[in-house]
Order: sequence, then C-alpha cells, then structure tokens
Amino acid sequence: MSPANSADRAAIDHGDAVPPGGVGRSAPQPSGTEDERSPHPGTSPAIHAVGLTKRFGETVAVNALSLTVNRAEVFGFLGPNGAGKTTVVKLLLGLARPSGGEALVLGAPLGDRETRRRIGYLPELFRFQALLTAREVLRLHCKLLALPRSIWAAQERSSLQTIGLFERGDDRVGTFSKGMQQRLGLGVALLGDPALVVLDEPTSALDPVGRHDVREIIRGLRDRGSTVFLNTHLLEEAEHVCDRVAVVDKGRTIATGTLDELRGRHGSVRLRVTGLTDGWWHGLDRFGRPRRDGDWIVLEGVDRSRIPDLVGETVALGGRVEAVIPEQQSLEARFLELLGER
Repeated sequence: MSPANSADRAAIDHGDAVPPGGVGRSAPQPSGTEDERSPHPGTSPAIHAVGLTKRFGETVAVNALSLTVNRAEVFGFLGPNGAGKTTVVKLLLGLARPSGGEALVLGAPLGDRETRRRIGYLPELFRFQALLTAREVLRLHCKLLALPRSIWAAQERSSLQTIGLFERGDDRVGTFSKGMQQRLGLGVALLGDPALVVLDEPTSALDPVGRHDVREIIRGLRDRGSTVFLNTHLLEEAEHVCDRVAVVDKGRTIATGTLDELRGRHGSVRLRVTGLTDGWWHGLDRFGRPRRDGDWIVLEGVDRSRIPDLVGETVALGGRVEAVIPEQQSLEARFLELLGER
C-alpha cells in the first residue's frame, strides 16, 4: 500500500476512504439483536460446514470438509502448509465461492452481507498506511464499519488499551515494529464487538510477552461470548488457548475434538523400579510396549485407566516401585501421527 496523503487523512473524518489492508469488517452493523438476526435464535453454531469443497481447475484445495464451531469457544484450525486452511477461511468469510457443499456462519449462508458485518478478521499479511497514526487507523475503520460517530472515541480507546498500544496511539504506523503492527491489526479486528473473530497466525510476529498478551485477549473474547476461529500452524498456541481443535490435511478434516480427545487416552508411563529380575517385561507387556531407560522402565501406549493395575502387577513381580510418572502424548506427536496415517 502507498503511504497516506492529505486526502487519506481527510477521508478519516469525512468518509471517502477505501480499506487500507483488508483487516476488520467493511460495512455497518445491522439493527436488532444477534438472536433476532439468526435463522435459529440462540441455537445455531458459530460455524457449521458440510462437504465444503473448492476446486481451482483440476486442483482440489478443499475436499468435502466438514466441521462445527460452537458459540463462545476458541477453535483451533491446524494443518501443515498447503493443507487448504487459508482457502477454508476465505470461503467462510465470503471472499471465495465454494465449488460444492454448504456452510452456515453465525446462522446465515456463506457471503451473507449482514453476517459479514459481525465478523472481525485479522489476515496473516496486511499493511496500514505508514503516515497514519494508530488512532487514525482505528478511526478510519470505525468509519468503514459505519459505527455511530458518538462511539468512535470509546471504541478507539478500548481497542488501544486491549492491545497494549494506548501510549503509542498518536505515533505513526511507520514507526511501529512488526509486532506492534500485528497488535494494531488485532485491534482493528476487534472494533464493533464482533460475534466471530477469525485470526490468521495472530502471534507470528510477536515476542513471548506479546504472545502472552494476545492469548489473554483471545480468552477475554471467549469470556464475553465471542467465538474465536484461530488459524495457526503453531501447536503451542493451540495448546494454550483452544477449547477444541480440528486438524486438516489435503483439504479435509481428519480429526476434531478437545486437546485431550485428540491426544487420546493412551500415553506413556515411566516407572522407577528396583528388584525386578530378568524377563520382567513378560509380565508388563500386556499394558503397553516396555523398554529400559537407565534406572527407569518406560511403557508406551498405556491406557491411563490401567496405571493402578500396572503398578500392582509390577509389585507382584517382585518390584519395588519408587516413582510413577504418567506422560500424555504431546499434541505435536499426535499431530504428526495423524498426518502419517493419511
């Protein structure tokens, strides 16, 4: 984008501007309550897709994908590069048309204009005019949202405080670091109190403190009743904030559930044991796959509900159990396992 000129600044106050980077929403808020605007008041999921498909010529980018995102939850959308995640986001936002299947977003069909006004969006790549201040960027997007002028100042102040840039509100965007611009993009996406916030790699440019702050913002959105759709390849971020996740590969959902459900009931158990004689594994291999690790016995693939029985069997074999450490399968290990099964 080119730097802002005097006409850009005039547009902020007088309304002849165009969107600077595609962040946020671009139309006025509809009248009426959310339940009144939904075909299924109070009951429809935030997102419900069945058989969603997108083809580009002979290439199938999204392949009969189905998923459901509940209201007021943080939903992680995980997958490797090229899995079709960004295309799915474009379909859900009405930025691309599906080749097949159907979906409802906030209870309305894809691309519904009134619904798009209630969605906040932070794309992975965006840019604001360098000569605008942070306050001017927010004011511009308040105008684009057709929010009442009487609430602009409150929206601007709340957004800057939420993203931790209140003291830098009068500084030009061109002086901001990449992480600060990322925060500002998030602030724009939060204007107008959206019912659904779609975030594409929101912590990719942030330091550890910034990532922690964004996680707190995401949790706060959920607590106030908004739904957050988090598109990320950073599994650590999903583990910190997501209520449920979907793993997508080759344009299709291959697993959906809570983190515990995804990781499953099985993990490993480390036992510090003395007193066992040779051949001890013959009594324990029915619980999992045993191996020695120095002074420890490690059993892989153990059902957590059977750990007491495992300890009892070890004692029955003459072992003295000094420590028991259950270890659940990591999300990364399960993620790679799911992709390997494809």
